[in-house]
Amino acid sequence: MPEIAKDHVPVAVDDNGFLLDASEWTEAAAAVLAAREGIAQLSEEQFAILRSLREYYRRHRFFPIVRALCRSVHQPRTCVTDRFSDPVTAWKIAGLPNPGEEVIGFRSWEPLGY
Repeated sequence: MPEIAKDHVPVAVDDNGFLLDASEWTEAAAAVLAAREGIAQLSEEQFAILRSLREYYRRHRFFPIVRALCRSVHQPRTCVTDRFSDPVTAWKIAGLPNPGEEVIGFRSWEPLGY
């Protein structure tokens, strides 16, 4: 079980970088997870997305429809890919468990090549 840290905030993650215990998520933990993903600082707009992801997961125990998530936080429909590299990165920084290969492999947020 790897442990990462930033500013003396340790965070336990699995081998893929997902937080081991979602209940340990804090904004400080999010900053550590974001730094690992190459995001130096999280904005309030990004935190709104992360909180919405966590709330959606709390209610449904599933990965949300990304455009609906953006609508719920009153941001453009591409807010997740604009503010994070992709939805799985946002999910990871939100401290949620690995969504599985189905979600990671599907990558429906990428434009189709036709």
